[in-house]
Amino acid sequence: MKEYDVNKVKNIAFAGHNGSGKTSLAEAILYKAGASDRLGKTADGTTVCDYDPEEIKRKISIGTSLASFEYNDLKVNLLDTPGLFDFAAEMIEGIRAADTVMITVSAKSGVKVGARKAYNEAVKQGKSKMFVVTKIDDKDANFFNVLTELKTVFGPTVCPVVVPVISNGKIVEYVNLIEMKCYKYDAKGNAIETDMPTAEISEKFEYRVEGLVAAVSEAVAETSEELMEKFFEGEAFTQKELIDGIHDGMNRGIITPVVCTSAADLAGIDMLLKEIELLLPSPNEVNKAEATAADDITEIECDVNAPLSAFVFKTVADPFVGKMSFIRVMSGKLSANCDVVNASTGGSEKIGKLYTLCGKKQTEVSATYAGDIVVASKISANTGDTLCESAKVVKFAEMEFPKPCYSMAVKAKAQGDEAKISSSMQRLTEEDPTLTYVQDDTTKEQILSGLGEQHIEVAAAKLKTKFGVEVNLTVPKIAYKETIRKKVKVQGRHKKQSGGHGQFGDVWIEFEPCVSDTLIFEEKIFGGAVPKNYFPAVQKGLEESVRKGVLAGCPVVGLKAILVDGSYHPVDSSEMAFKTAASIAYKEGLRQADPVMLEPIGELKVSAPDDNTGDIMGELNKRRGRVLGMEPVGDGVTMIQAEVPMREMHDFAMYLRQTTRGLGSFTFDFVRYEQLPANLLAEVISSVGAIE
Repeated sequence: MKEYDVNKVKNIAFAGHNGSGKTSLAEAILYKAGASDRLGKTADGTTVCDYDPEEIKRKISIGTSLASFEYNDLKVNLLDTPGLFDFAAEMIEGIRAADTVMITVSAKSGVKVGARKAYNEAVKQGKSKMFVVTKIDDKDANFFNVLTELKTVFGPTVCPVVVPVISNGKIVEYVNLIEMKCYKYDAKGNAIETDMPTAEISEKFEYRVEGLVAAVSEAVAETSEELMEKFFEGEAFTQKELIDGIHDGMNRGIITPVVCTSAADLAGIDMLLKEIELLLPSPNEVNKAEATAADDITEIECDVNAPLSAFVFKTVADPFVGKMSFIRVMSGKLSANCDVVNASTGGSEKIGKLYTLCGKKQTEVSATYAGDIVVASKISANTGDTLCESAKVVKFAEMEFPKPCYSMAVKAKAQGDEAKISSSMQRLTEEDPTLTYVQDDTTKEQILSGLGEQHIEVAAAKLKTKFGVEVNLTVPKIAYKETIRKKVKVQGRHKKQSGGHGQFGDVWIEFEPCVSDTLIFEEKIFGGAVPKNYFPAVQKGLEESVRKGVLAGCPVVGLKAILVDGSYHPVDSSEMAFKTAASIAYKEGLRQADPVMLEPIGELKVSAPDDNTGDIMGELNKRRGRVLGMEPVGDGVTMIQAEVPMREMHDFAMYLRQTTRGLGSFTFDFVRYEQLPANLLAEVISSVGAIE
């Protein structure tokens, strides 16, 4: 691809609810622009953007894919992001790299949670926005209901630009409110200009056109005092004034245009391409990116002549190509085979080959320039890193991702694959910042955590397809512990005669409760009843014993042991004998000291819509939770703070998603251990077994 002026680059992220038609829309645009020679379908697994084996198998987008193409002297970078909440990190990454977020809304099902989340993320990141009403050809589609819903949910910035003409329940034409022209489409999706509709063609449409044009004019008038004056004087805006006004309004976040399309029959796709060209801001028109340079905040000009600065917004672990880093060049020029500084690590980075992508098709390029997006292979930089010139080191803010909230234990199906799993997981967690893979110190299980059930399943599937490792996923064990509730004094006596030297060790030990995560050992021996050189052996015997309690074999905490008396044999006593005696005393002492099970308790902070707080509090009561308080956090959202036993929380992420339709979120962190209720003791003892 040739060098493009920054004014001729458009970076667009497609975001929205799962199933709202993002990938199909991208496919239609690529086909109409001539970047693809066939119109693929998600159901058939033939689309440009969903090329991963898991995406084809599941018929959903799992990762953000890049499709770059040339159109009318423009360089367009489409970023097709997933709509499933399990893959929220991919949407955040795609929006970070884009200048405009096109939010897809199905004409059949209307505004869903995914559209709200995409809109909120675009606002949070300061991106311009456009609504694309998809599936307009569906027999149950209702564009004008959806338009009303968009205005209700997202406010007065919503501004129709392309609307359908409906006759007898079917779409017959499309009106472009900027051009004030009407088009119908043939079977191949080619536009044919036709007369503007009259009342005979569509009931009440003349009224609607008037109202819609007024809505566009009113929105444009808000962009400048000059236009506002003209609007109040009753003058109609010229086509150029409308285009410039919407372009400016989008860039400032005060206008969100609405267009409608049908990816299936390509209707409206040509007009959408036209809007991309005329309305969407270029990288040098959007708000300047802020970066930190020597502890000062500086604005980065999107200028090809400025020093190089670039942001790694996504990483892909490719088993054949190696690590692929998706890079948005913020300023300057990034060349293949050059040396740059990684401002995030302080180290240097050797850039090898650079590529532009159209789905999985790679095209090697020698350099890329300010405002553009490129992919580098086999560099060590991670997602969120900043690459720049050594002459001017700057660092862009990292992205904020949701925290993992759903965990499963991972075990290799084949023996000996543990090391392979560990290295493969490291590559997957580099690719996906919302995945974590750690070992639980108490249960010794390897725990994979993500944003939901499907997220974990896909990670396991990638392990198999990309790295050839098969794993079993199971519900993680709860790290129970044991302790005692009363003080006891017991004897531990070990005597064995087996020819030659025998074995003899005799100790009296007091066991009492205390506040400590580890064993506290003291000795109060008088008169040399037990020689000092055997004290370490007694302590070691107890330290080994506390790894397993007497109820369910769980580690013992809150235990203080005091060696108070004993006896020895000058010939038969040994360190091993006293170690064994201490172990015998431990087992007997814990049985007498009223042992109890302890369960881990976590602090839960749930943010959810006000309408769902009652249901959630009821659910927390069922899960033995204690609600500590509630506070409003704005926009109709309340945060509930509670303490809940960890054994009750495994599937809470699924419950919250279903109850709030994906609008709720939570964090859950361990705080302390508490005594397990007596009615659950038998169940826990039988289910836990000994934790090795």
